[in-house]
This record gives sequence, structure tokens and C-alpha cells, in this order.
Amino acid sequence: MEVSVTLWVLTIVGLAALITIDFLIGRKPHDVSIKEAGIWTVVWIALAGLFGLGLLLFGGGRPAGEFFAGFITEKSLSVDNLFVFVLIMAKFAVPSQYQQRVLLVGVLIALVLRAVFIAAGAAVLANFAWVFYLFGAFLIWTAWKLIQEARADEEDAEFEENKLLRAVERRFGVADRYHGTKLWIRENGKRVMTPMLVVMLAIGTTDVLFALDSIPAIFGLTQDPYIVFTANAFALMGLRQLYFLIGGLLKKLVHLSYGLSVILGFIGVKLVLHALHESGVHVPEIGIPVSLGVICAVLIVTTITSLMANKKQAAADAAREETEGETEGVAQRSIDA
Repeated sequence: MEVSVTLWVLTIVGLAALITIDFLIGRKPHDVSIKEAGIWTVVWIALAGLFGLGLLLFGGGRPAGEFFAGFITEKSLSVDNLFVFVLIMAKFAVPSQYQQRVLLVGVLIALVLRAVFIAAGAAVLANFAWVFYLFGAFLIWTAWKLIQEARADEEDAEFEENKLLRAVERRFGVADRYHGTKLWIRENGKRVMTPMLVVMLAIGTTDVLFALDSIPAIFGLTQDPYIVFTANAFALMGLRQLYFLIGGLLKKLVHLSYGLSVILGFIGVKLVLHALHESGVHVPEIGIPVSLGVICAVLIVTTITSLMANKKQAAADAAREETEGETEGVAQRSIDA
């Protein structure tokens, strides 16, 4: 898809306008209700849908299909980010009324960093076709690692600050408490960061780790930098509302990691096949309709099996509590007798 400089500028201006509107609407610190989060989640998904339809009308079916496949993949992978965001919020004890501001700025930092990753990835792929093999192998390895992590006991998982964040904290110092939405204050004559700024940087820089698998994943679906960027932008910009909407439901998605591992493994195989095809080897390539179908099917099955597992676990817990209650009753009657 040929994208002019004018279209790039208009797209970036449009996204900046949407971010500004989002910031102005939520500029006053407050606790986000489920209703508010639900409405804005629908709005962001609808905007992504309208953008995809625009690509369909002006660019054709292939760019639109690649965008929707990329958007759904990035959206599903970004849900995994929410687990870490919950840990970050708990680690820094962020007051509930400030969490939306933290997420908005943190996600904006993440979007800028991802744009750099996308530009670098596009340049590398354009000049070195063998990188497709590397991306494919990395995604397959990441898929296996996700399965291993899903099978491990992660009940006591905690967020650990990365080296960059610790270095910034040592360089500038951090205040001992929150000061509203202020990012910097003067303490004993020295300008120091507030915990608010530290949390924003934590969310933005931590997302870079997730970009290491999500960016190669979407390049496995399309090599068009414009589609890669816009799919990432729409997936990330609605992440704040999604955090408040399904934050309490994250623990119920017990099979999410398995689903994401299947998706990453599938895209990894797709990348390897594409690399072989580019090298002149006659192998079948996986088209966008098949990719979109597989991604949607995996997410649907993962959600259904997660709900079934939670229902079964709830029934087992209820039965166990009932049995324990009866045992305690019998023991008490024996004591009384």
C-alpha cells in the first residue's frame, strides 16, 4: 500500500487530536466507573473499525484485512500487559483517582517507543530478508516460554524495576509521597521526581519488553509500516479504558497465556514460511483471511475454556466449603455429646 507523506502527517495529527481529547475528558482525577470504561472501550474499538473500513474503501481488501488482523493480535497481546500494569499500580500504591492519568501518559510513552521500534524493524526487514527467520524463531521461542510461564505458579509475582528506571531514580531522586498529579517538586531545595512520574515511566518502559514480541508478531502479518503503526496505536490507545473495564476479570482469563502462545507460535511459523518463500523455496504461504480466522478462533476458544474452568473451580470450592462445614458440625456435636 502506497502511503504519501501527507497521509502520514494527517494520520499522526488525527491520532494526536484523539489523544488530546481523551486527555481533556479525563483531566480531572476521579475513580473510573465500569460504565465510563465500557463506553470508552466501545468508542476506541469503533474508531479502529472505522479506520479499517476507510482502508477497505480507499486501499482495498488486503490492507484492511492486514489492519484488522494486526489490531486484533496487538489488542489480545496488550491484554497481557494489563497483568503487569496491575502489579505496577500495587507496587507503587497508586491512588485510584490518579490511575487513569498514570495510564494515559504511560501508554503515550509506550506508543512513542513502539514507533521507534516499528521504524527500525521496517528498515531492517527492507534490507535484510533473513531477519524473517530470526523473527519467526523468536516468536516460536516466546510461545514456548509463555506456555512454561502459564504452567508455573505465579501467585506471588511482583513487579521489579528495570535498570533504566532505577538509574533515573538515583539520578533525580524520588519524593516520599504523591503530590496530586504533579510530576516534579522541590524538596530541601532540590528538584525531585514524584512517585507519579516514576509510575508513568515504569509503565512506558516496561511496555518495551512486550514490544519485543508484539512488533515481530504484527510484522508477521504485514510488512507495511503504516498498517503496523496504526494497528499498534489503536490497540494501545484503548488500553487505559480496558484496564478499568476488565481489571477485576484478568485473573479469570486463566487460559489467556495458552491462547497467546498459540497465536505467537502460529505467526512465527507464518514468518518462517514467508522467509522460505522469499528465498525461492516452494512452500505454501498463509494468507491474511486464514490468519485472521485462526487468531479470532483461538481467542474465542481461550475465553470459553477460561470461563468453563472458572465455573468448574467455583463449583469445586463450594463443594469443599460445604464438606468442611459438615465436618466441623459433626466434630462440634461430638464435643457437645
